[in-house]
Amino acid sequence: MRITGAVLERTGSPAPFATSRPFTVGPLDLDEPRAGEVLVRIEAAGVCHSDLSVVDGNRVRPTPMLLGHEAAGVVEALGETPGEAVHGSPDDLRVGDRVVLTFLPRCGTCPECATDGRLPCRVGSAANTQGALVGGGTRLHRDGQDVHHHLGVSAFATHAVVSRTSVVRVDHDVPPDVAALLGCAVLTGGGAVVNAGRPRTGDTVAVVGLGGVGMAALLVAVALGHEVVGIDTRPDKLAAARRLGASVAVEPDDLGATGVLAPVVVEAAGSARAFETALAATAPGGTTVTVGLPAPAARASVSPLTLTAEARTVVGSYLGSAVPERDIPRYVDLWRAGRLPLEALVSSRIALTDLDLAMDRLAAGGELRQLITFDERTTP
Repeated sequence: MRITGAVLERTGSPAPFATSRPFTVGPLDLDEPRAGEVLVRIEAAGVCHSDLSVVDGNRVRPTPMLLGHEAAGVVEALGETPGEAVHGSPDDLRVGDRVVLTFLPRCGTCPECATDGRLPCRVGSAANTQGALVGGGTRLHRDGQDVHHHLGVSAFATHAVVSRTSVVRVDHDVPPDVAALLGCAVLTGGGAVVNAGRPRTGDTVAVVGLGGVGMAALLVAVALGHEVVGIDTRPDKLAAARRLGASVAVEPDDLGATGVLAPVVVEAAGSARAFETALAATAPGGTTVTVGLPAPAARASVSPLTLTAEARTVVGSYLGSAVPERDIPRYVDLWRAGRLPLEALVSSRIALTDLDLAMDRLAAGGELRQLITFDERTTP
């Protein structure tokens, strides 16, 4: 079928991207879904730092590539006999269902898939690195040439074909804007708190880096009844953290004056300085969770003696150590109860043709989530 999408032509383009123009928005050909795959009409897609890291070259990926890994949409076709549910289960996926797209497909059979979300799937990770689907190869083409997939999703388009293991069904009372955020920001930030940090009742949770993922971590911690400390270099982000429930919101250089040390600290900025700040904010016996993705060459200074003498734990968490089909319904329940105001994460709404500028705005640090929305009547 013919779709419209935003293709990244090359990585490492110089900023400002509004001038270097790494994206081309135009028509592409999308194959029909194979067995175990799903055709999804995209309703909303978020712009995340993991997209920016491919654009600026911090994460080298094959190009041309159709980016976008945080999204929600409606199932339009299943790669099985028409009318038959994927996996053959009568309560499984159906045409017309709203789904959250997640960026780590799982084979379900490798040793990593048996770690309850702690480790990313070996097969899914290999496919993501290759720019392919977990079922092998690509379903996207332009002028007779393949276009690579981004993290098994490629949501900066009107439609996507993805693995069944890349989607989680949600009820239609969950609007597309909220559903899209569940696929990355909330799974990653919230999971860093719930699955990796595991704060006990009464524990304070600190979050370093208040972008989309960090602010999602803050919202989830507040929803679960924890006192939260927000840490960022931008006054506007600190003000937003206070509005969203943080009891303390400070810049890193002012942290020492507060005397605050938290049993659980989440680093969500993806920089060496942020990691060092997170360690400094962690109480003796506490856990530092790092969920940000810094440049591969980044290095941080750590005192091994402090880790030993204070019985510290440092945990790396990819995708919030999440099991999406387990965790997404939990966040939906909190949202329905009015305890998790995910709508507050949407800082801007943009068109697909605004992606170059959106990457500049994301790099500048002022955005939480820029959201691309697609009208149901949009046609290539």
